[in-house]
Amino acid sequence: MHTNITMGWTKIPNKIESRISELKPNFKATPNPIALLRLLSRQQWLFFWVAFLAWTWDAFDFFSVTLVVPALCTTFGKSHDAVVWGGLTLPLMTRFVGAGLFGLAADRLGRKWPFVVNLVLLIVFELTTGFCTTYQSFVACRVLFGIAMGGLYGNAASTALEDCPEPSRGLVSGMFQSGYSFGFLLATVFYYALAERTSHGWRLLFWFGACPPVFIIAFRIWLPETDAYCERLALRNERRNVRTAAQEAKDAAQVHWLILVYLTLFVAGLTFITHGSQDLYPLLMSDKYFYSKSMITRVQVTANIGAMLGGMTAGYCSQILGRRFCLIVLCVLAGSLLYPYTHVSNSGLIAIAFFEQFCIQGALGIVPIHLVELAPAEYRVFVVGFSYQLGVLISSPVDGIEARIGEHFPLNPFIKNGLSTKRYDYGQVMAIFIGCAYIYTIIITAVGPENRGRRMGLDDDELDNIDFEIGERV
Repeated sequence: MHTNITMGWTKIPNKIESRISELKPNFKATPNPIALLRLLSRQQWLFFWVAFLAWTWDAFDFFSVTLVVPALCTTFGKSHDAVVWGGLTLPLMTRFVGAGLFGLAADRLGRKWPFVVNLVLLIVFELTTGFCTTYQSFVACRVLFGIAMGGLYGNAASTALEDCPEPSRGLVSGMFQSGYSFGFLLATVFYYALAERTSHGWRLLFWFGACPPVFIIAFRIWLPETDAYCERLALRNERRNVRTAAQEAKDAAQVHWLILVYLTLFVAGLTFITHGSQDLYPLLMSDKYFYSKSMITRVQVTANIGAMLGGMTAGYCSQILGRRFCLIVLCVLAGSLLYPYTHVSNSGLIAIAFFEQFCIQGALGIVPIHLVELAPAEYRVFVVGFSYQLGVLISSPVDGIEARIGEHFPLNPFIKNGLSTKRYDYGQVMAIFIGCAYIYTIIITAVGPENRGRRMGLDDDELDNIDFEIGERV
């Protein structure tokens, strides 16, 4: 069915006003978490676990670079700024390419095989990263890794959630998103177990990172397609839809461009917060406060435990109180902890980091189901993955910006064995940037739509579910 959207820009203020007035908690009776988890069938649990493991290892691979920045600077003879740009910022900037390509493939060809190809590419680029001998080859590997990494999120989120029972979605969404923090936690543990104790150093961390995806691939091949995708495929065959992939991409952009734009701007604020608060945090602790490696590890592990608990707690609460309301409350709470998070220099930082990441990743725990519920069923993987990674693209310069501006706030150099090491006050920069991101995220969430409880398997024309078009469909 061809759909035209008649634009009515005068309706925007009314829509925004109505969305803000609807922010008050909309209580929805929800069973206890154990009862919710029991609602999932065996197959639904298997879909969740394969998606969770893939998302976890995706995060492990990315954060491996965060942990070895000093070692990479020594190996390639580059500054922190250069390594952060090539190893973290550029991969974040290229993820939207993979999200678009693999998202369209997953919506057209099925969830399984694009998922498998994604993981195969992650293995290849993870292995080659460990063999890089020049800065140029390292950057090339990480850029290609970013493309492969970008294709995984939308597919994994859809696989985990689109067959999930409606009452359980919030909790399962938080559990799925906690894989991001779990991946960071695993990267921290294996960094000290492998990179710090062997002659191969940082390279062994990447070689090891290429191994577990082999088992995840076998797991996904063993599973069938999701029921929601099979329903969409049956409907497409019934309509004798013979559009090419290019035509489908054009249709998705023309009909659903507004929700794509909104979700991109929404995700940009949250990813600005999460990357801005995490990626350079180990550098902040070591450069400004001279924390030992063991202390940094304790803070990181505790913070990521808080993040995992926050994701599950917030996901569950969003099923009761609403997605947007919980997101805004969490941003306010996290903002109140921002100054101590970036300026406390004693052991109390462990508790502060726990609660800060509890709130930040709690907000992120709501994101997967919020995106899946707002995305049109026919282009679910594409819209979820592409909007998420475009948001990441917008926020991707945050690490480089923080590193570069931080150099304008020098501290007294650290002198050891006659060698002088430059130090910078990254805490001030992080506090300012992340504070602005909290304000932005609160605003963009308040004016946006919500579709809690959406029935995943129905056709979008029947649902009229998003109510985000500025004009009317004719």
